[in-house]
Amino acid sequence: MDRDQLESLPPKELHDRAVRYAVAHGDFGFLWDLLKVIPAAEAASGHSDESANDLSRVSALLSDAMASGEGELGEALRPVYIAYLSKHPDA
Repeated sequence: MDRDQLESLPPKELHDRAVRYAVAHGDFGFLWDLLKVIPAAEAASGHSDESANDLSRVSALLSDAMASGEGELGEALRPVYIAYLSKHPDA
């Protein structure tokens, strides 16, 4: 998919495609980067209390990564997913 096609997708689909591709290809770098930006995305989407908790608990970050395509958090992470999927057009 090209960038314009990716821009038209909902956050949940972007998340699912990016995470599925990263897992299938062992791209732990992307998954780690995703975990690092989730707290900032939560704060940007108005959930700063969750970002403070996430910084102190890795298990919370892993859980968030699996659900980070939903709602305001998914919207805040759209650029992350689009940038990643643009580099991997077969995803």
